[in-house]
Amino acid sequence: MSSRRKVQRRKPLKWILECLASLMVLILILAVSPARAEPGALETAMDAVFTVRSADAEDRFLGSAFLWDGGEVAVTNAHVVGEAAEVRLRDRNGAEEIGLVIARDPVRDVAVISVAPGRRGLAPVAGPLRLGTEVFALGAPLGIEFTLTEGLVSAKARQVEVAVPIRMLQHDAAVNPGSSGGPLVDANGGLLGMNSRIADGSRMFVGIAYAIVAEDLDRIVTGLIEETLPPFPALGLRVRPMDRQLAAALGVTASGLLIDGVEAGGLAEAGGLRAGDIVLAVDGKALAEPGDFAFAIEAAVAAGEAGIAVYRGHESVLVMVPLGDADQPKAALVTRDLRERRPAPARVESYSMTGLGLTLGADGSVEAVTANSPALLAGLAQGDRILAINGTGADLAMLRALRVTGPLLILLAAPGGTTRHIYLDPWAKADGLHPVGGANVLDPDVVVF
Repeated sequence: MSSRRKVQRRKPLKWILECLASLMVLILILAVSPARAEPGALETAMDAVFTVRSADAEDRFLGSAFLWDGGEVAVTNAHVVGEAAEVRLRDRNGAEEIGLVIARDPVRDVAVISVAPGRRGLAPVAGPLRLGTEVFALGAPLGIEFTLTEGLVSAKARQVEVAVPIRMLQHDAAVNPGSSGGPLVDANGGLLGMNSRIADGSRMFVGIAYAIVAEDLDRIVTGLIEETLPPFPALGLRVRPMDRQLAAALGVTASGLLIDGVEAGGLAEAGGLRAGDIVLAVDGKALAEPGDFAFAIEAAVAAGEAGIAVYRGHESVLVMVPLGDADQPKAALVTRDLRERRPAPARVESYSMTGLGLTLGADGSVEAVTANSPALLAGLAQGDRILAINGTGADLAMLRALRVTGPLLILLAAPGGTTRHIYLDPWAKADGLHPVGGANVLDPDVVVF
């Protein structure tokens, strides 16, 4: 009887211990799980995001941007705006404005756009990030406006391009062409970086994305605005990392960079670098990794020259490479005065159907389309029949007499009878602005400085 009671008394104690163990496991899971996002914070962050389009008649989608900190400027990638002096920005409430591109750094891939003041932007978050931190990418992937995707930090301080002195944040929040220039934020809407690249030459997301870290972005944006950021010099140098195979062939240690070529008239040639030299150190600091060269050159820009130690033949040689005038103003990255406009080239006033590249048959159908003509680029094909232009029915007499003085909306019938509209603007710039996804297309062997 007494032994049965002892067993009964032990059961509640065992049950309590099991409950405590389960509770501790639950607490541990909650402690290591990433913090969930505050919906209101992400809504506020999205209010600071813009889509970027060309500020011309083509109205091309270019990418994403976001309002920076105090709200006086917007920030995006330099490859998003290209050489444009101004772009059209639109927020998710439909408000539009023309922003002036006041500065750009094509090497570090950052551009600054002047916008109307009076709004708060996204402020950089201070402090180091941990692996597994929950992140959110905001922007317009594939032109799908004001999209949010979620992911985790998958690597820190990743140098994506050997020739660029930037270490990026790697994450797996889905981004695609059009996401470039959009912000990467944390669960509280704090700015962690700017999405800039994807790690695949196909230009489509495969699970690895790169963002310029907020700390670097703050330094670059501030330097561009205040005109204190030294431009990264073009050395006129092609190099490749020294791997074991190259080192074995040359009978040297597998370290440094092998110079593939030196551009005539460039800074590298002026300093005395030659094809076949092996770069070992810059200003006395050895290159532990191939990418260290870019950071060493960046650090030496202020001095106006860099002492580059190379192995040449069977001896070590020190050459002094000029990096530009150390006293030159740092405004080299700032765009030209936007009030100055270059005179536009003479504009063709009108086109005929032949001038558009079309040869028409007796029934008004397209017999031939000239290669690289406006008609071909717009999508007209042999066998198409033109039914209407800008909403007005078209016959052969009308088409032959037509003088095109503006863009056309053309209703076509394919040989099978299927109809479609195409938009033809013969004045559109064939080499104008176009969306760029910023994919990582770095040649793994040869790097251009």
